[in-house]
Amino acid sequence: MHFINPKTDFAFKRIFGGEHSKDILISFLNALLYQDQPVIADLEILNPWQAPQIRGIKDTYLDIKARTASGDTVIIEMQVLNVEGFEKRILYNAAKAYSFQLATGEDYSLINPVIALTITDFVLFPEFPGLLSRFILKEKEFLLDYPIHDLELVFVELPKFDKALDSLTHAWEKWLYFLKHARTLDSIPQALRDPGELQKAFEIANESNLSREELDELEKREMFIHDQRNAIRKALNQGRLEGKEEGLREGKEEGFREGEEKGIRTGLIRQIHFSQKLLRLPLTTETVLQKRSTRELTELSKKLEQELLDSGNSGQ
Repeated sequence: MHFINPKTDFAFKRIFGGEHSKDILISFLNALLYQDQPVIADLEILNPWQAPQIRGIKDTYLDIKARTASGDTVIIEMQVLNVEGFEKRILYNAAKAYSFQLATGEDYSLINPVIALTITDFVLFPEFPGLLSRFILKEKEFLLDYPIHDLELVFVELPKFDKALDSLTHAWEKWLYFLKHARTLDSIPQALRDPGELQKAFEIANESNLSREELDELEKREMFIHDQRNAIRKALNQGRLEGKEEGLREGKEEGFREGEEKGIRTGLIRQIHFSQKLLRLPLTTETVLQKRSTRELTELSKKLEQELLDSGNSGQ
């Protein structure tokens, strides 16, 4: 028995947004958003297209979009690659789902809350130790909550989840284990047969239940992810090589020994800047970098390189 990778967009939509996936999606959302509490009793899976009501506004397509019985809209996305503009796209899609609820002339009181749940296969907030983070509107200086919590961004960072199979106790832990490890399993572990919706998810993810066309589509998506990961690795290697070569050329003008040291430092600094730009991290100032020892720069370079590769890791 083999299971498709739930982290690819094709598989994720098939498992959680398919025609017969309502019970699976309810269980999944209650586990991740409400710590296993049955807050969502029913929902309707909606067309994931967010077509504009105003000419000139961009079309968007979500992985999954649903409306709960209480009227809340939930949009769910699985993001494997840390691509440029990702954070802005999440905010744009959430704001669009919120603002497009009203038709012309309708009262603002009719707008219902929107929750944007995003699962990432890379570390998005390295400074934050938790694997689940929730963002709402707050006053900038005193962190006072906005009077209503109608727009909420929820992120789950899969790489931060490291529980072993025999230590899973909560439903949310089991769902995350399924997302992260289903591809590597050859049977449904007994520990993952409860809740029952999780077993249904495994059945949908069983490769034997897919048509030849569906398997071909899944293979194309996995190849795309691999290609993007390799592109990141190639860009990193090229930036490192160019930085070191330029640093060595500049440094050798000051003498062989001093030039070699300066060349190594300059190359490392350029590589660090290159990696930070790809990771979209705040750039450390040149002055601070120059004050670090070569050993510290080397360690920082290796750390950033690993983060960059992890951001392109498809989890295969």
